[in-house]
Amino acid sequence: MKSDFLLAITQISAEKNLPSEVVLSAVEAALVSAYRKDNFTASQNLSVKINPTSGKVQMWAEKTVVEKPVDTACEISLAEARRIKPDVQMNEAVMVESTPQNAGRIAAQTAKQVILQRLHEAEHSAIFEEYAGREGDIVTGLVQRTEQRQILVDLGRTEAILPVTEQSPGERYRIGQRLKVVILEVAKGTKGPRVIVSRSHADLLRRLFEMEIPEIFNKTVALESVSREAGFRSKVAVSAKQEGIDPVGCCVGLRGIRIQNIVSELNGEKIDVVLWSQEPANFIANALSPAQILSVALNKGDGVATVVVPDRQLSLAIGREGQNVRLAAKLTGWRIDIKAASAVEAEKAKEAEALAAARAAEEAELGEKAVAEEPEVLEPVVAAAEMAEPLPVLQAALVSPPSPAAPSVRKKPALRFAEDILVPAPIKVQPARSKKGKKKGAQDKDVIEDRAKVRRPRREVEIPLDDEDDEDDLSNT
Repeated sequence: MKSDFLLAITQISAEKNLPSEVVLSAVEAALVSAYRKDNFTASQNLSVKINPTSGKVQMWAEKTVVEKPVDTACEISLAEARRIKPDVQMNEAVMVESTPQNAGRIAAQTAKQVILQRLHEAEHSAIFEEYAGREGDIVTGLVQRTEQRQILVDLGRTEAILPVTEQSPGERYRIGQRLKVVILEVAKGTKGPRVIVSRSHADLLRRLFEMEIPEIFNKTVALESVSREAGFRSKVAVSAKQEGIDPVGCCVGLRGIRIQNIVSELNGEKIDVVLWSQEPANFIANALSPAQILSVALNKGDGVATVVVPDRQLSLAIGREGQNVRLAAKLTGWRIDIKAASAVEAEKAKEAEALAAARAAEEAELGEKAVAEEPEVLEPVVAAAEMAEPLPVLQAALVSPPSPAAPSVRKKPALRFAEDILVPAPIKVQPARSKKGKKKGAQDKDVIEDRAKVRRPRREVEIPLDDEDDEDDLSNT
């Protein structure tokens, strides 16, 4: 009997994958519930101990020490109590062995239910502890059934749930299909632990790279960042932690055998492996592969990168429905603005024209200010012309008498005017710099006419001739 009991405990432990101590504690709790219904009160303290070696069951009940016990199930006399505990006193509680000889049918059924319940609780607790620390790990399971578009995956000890939002677009699941999934969440539920798995998360791609590429598993090649659109395309940035190692070549493998295994597991999803760089501009240029990049301008304040590509590479850089640039932005953490080279040149030309127009407007404004100040400058020039006097040399030539050594026949000197000898003052004329040039030229013309009006009138100089000289001339003739 005792050996059969221990054999049953061992068998239950193996089936439920539970320690034997857990099964024994469940059986002890079930026996307490069973014995309480038949022989003891509901509020009485009871405990059951099972010897794991012999399988002997002992039950202990708490009883109160009194002089004359009325209810032997919960009371004991002082003499009997002192046999168990010599220093016991009146009205004290003492644990007394009270193992029943047998239990009734109801008690046995209660014990069975309690055992099953405790075993389920212990099993759920063990499963939760097993998967709670494995969030982010990859596991393999079998598709068991479909419930309300959710896929139930058998992981062995429990069933995992693959929700619709975590399923990869384009994949079709059939019963009995073997899948590799990544554990997202483990939570306690009313029916046991609730394990949520995913086929579209980026961690699935990370774990597949670690499984297929030994350099990543050994951490000689680091997986820096991953961006993924499940079922369509993914980008992976890798870097080497040891000199002399090509990280991209390690991930691709000989003739692409390593990356091809990952692509096959993801049902043909395209994967781009790019080289990671500490320089953001180089990293962004690598992330936009296979497009060719001309230049990358960074705005660190706004986190925006402006990328210039050749016109024929624009569609390739953007990708189908913006997929390539979207994945590159997720991979690098920068907002990427892609522009064609011709568009950039056109923008530069417009900026140059705007700058030239601004400079022309500024020069025109300066010209208007100069025109407004010009009359004040010309007035002193006109006044100086009015105050000009004939040169002293001219006056001396006009009033000096003829020299005695001069010949007897003299020619009548030609008349010369002071205006012919006097050099006119220079007139400063500003060149026309704006559209108001006509107005400015008209203003200069008015100033010159005013100067002509204020000129001094010509003076005729009469030179008197002596009568004697006239007579001598006539006699000679």
